[in-house]
Amino acid sequence: MLCLFFCVTGTDNIVEREIDRFIDQLWAEKGLAELTLRAYRQDLQQFSRWLGQRGGHLAAARQSQIQEYLGERFDSGASARSSARLLSTLKQYYQHLVRRGDRQENPTALISAPKIHRSLPQAPGEGDIEKLLAAPGLQTPFGLRDRAMLETMYGSGLRVSELVGLQLGQINTNLGLVRLVGKGSKERVVPVGEEAQYWIGRYLASARAELVRPQVLTDALFLSSRGRAITRQAFWQNIKKHLLAAGVKTAYSPHSLRHAFATHLLNHGADLRTVQMLLGHSSLSTTQIYTHVAQARLQAIHAEHHPRG
Repeated sequence: MLCLFFCVTGTDNIVEREIDRFIDQLWAEKGLAELTLRAYRQDLQQFSRWLGQRGGHLAAARQSQIQEYLGERFDSGASARSSARLLSTLKQYYQHLVRRGDRQENPTALISAPKIHRSLPQAPGEGDIEKLLAAPGLQTPFGLRDRAMLETMYGSGLRVSELVGLQLGQINTNLGLVRLVGKGSKERVVPVGEEAQYWIGRYLASARAELVRPQVLTDALFLSSRGRAITRQAFWQNIKKHLLAAGVKTAYSPHSLRHAFATHLLNHGADLRTVQMLLGHSSLSTTQIYTHVAQARLQAIHAEHHPRG
């Protein structure tokens, strides 16, 4: 038993070192975000455990084992999107081993990713947005903070991680610009609307100072009650609270504000290329999920102005 324990533990340590090496390479070569790297690591760890229960090893996995694992996940209700992400992780991991000379072939080379149905984003209407923005009470520093956060996210189309990670030096209220570092460490500068500028100014003038804790040194823009940067989870809970207070029945997520930003821009005449740049999408194909919005607007214009509309 003692030998078996140390053998298994030793194998686990080897696997973890292999995964660490792969994750470090991804970070160095692609500059992927921490959350993305964590997802890659979890995918590999779960597959490694599954293989270990069957006497297999991550670095030596066969095509048949990978297909069996994907099949079991499908049978247990895993989504096509989740399976596609897992397969992408495995493809990159085994390609990494091939480049290092640790394997001669990539066992995922002949495995096709499942087709993913791209659902349309659920974006709040302008009426719901107005109710949500007006919901935070302005008598407390938390209310001013939440109003500034909501206005900033809706007014600039930020990702949730970008919003909660904002530092004081990234906002220029005089120029009305915010400098962001998004996915893949790509930097972009986007405008901040007048409303967002106003509420950020009010928040900085009074509320933020009340949230600062002398023992906590931070340049985070939006602070929690502990004086540290507010978390994604806390912001989501606050949105739920404000939606309830505003009487909005749909349970929108924080990401819905980003969808609303893009959708409302298109509804008011912006083109897809502009929206792509503002959202920080590396490819226009990602932004084209909003094509239905542009088509609906064109149909409405045609119906209103064309003599045969």
